[in-house]
Amino acid sequence: MSAGLVVGADGVARCAWAGSAPDYVAYHDLEWGRPVVDDRRLFEKICLEGFQSGLSWLTILRKRERFREVFAGFDPAVVATYGPDDVDRLLADPGIIRHRGKIEATIHNAARALELVEEAGSLAAFFWSHEPAPRRRRSADDPPPPSTPGSRRLARELKARGWRFVGPTTLYAFMQAMGLVNDHLVGCAAGEACEAERSELERPAS
Repeated sequence: MSAGLVVGADGVARCAWAGSAPDYVAYHDLEWGRPVVDDRRLFEKICLEGFQSGLSWLTILRKRERFREVFAGFDPAVVATYGPDDVDRLLADPGIIRHRGKIEATIHNAARALELVEEAGSLAAFFWSHEPAPRRRRSADDPPPPSTPGSRRLARELKARGWRFVGPTTLYAFMQAMGLVNDHLVGCAAGEACEAERSELERPAS
């Protein structure tokens, strides 16, 4: 992601990475950094972040609807039942990323997600228990790091529970996208909306 801010043709200041494509603009303005407490959306995002590894997020974003179709709306209870025939079906689908390891990890992680719900009450309760302490939003001179102590701790905890494709960089991207942190730069219009939603959010209790 590029550092700094850009001002679009609509006169709105955004994080520079959002200025490269209309898909990115919509995602940046309406989704990235907005706090999410819905378990399916959290599971979807952590799976798609795994698929994104080594690719651009724009590639995943443009395939997201097809991912949702073939993975049953990312309902862990359904995905956890997928077997070898489903893996073969998914590997033959050009609408998604056809990577056996990532597909099998998604199915495997669905079962781990169900276990985590049993343990913590919900995925939201578990992930939001890892929300870092509030801090000032970053400036263009202080871009987000690839990972943080919080994302490294979260990665260790998930890996200890058997999750796959959940490294600290992947998990920091997850935390940014799901609003556990607000990494819109100072001066970005969407950052103010995210901060307002975060301030009004009722955090899930475990």
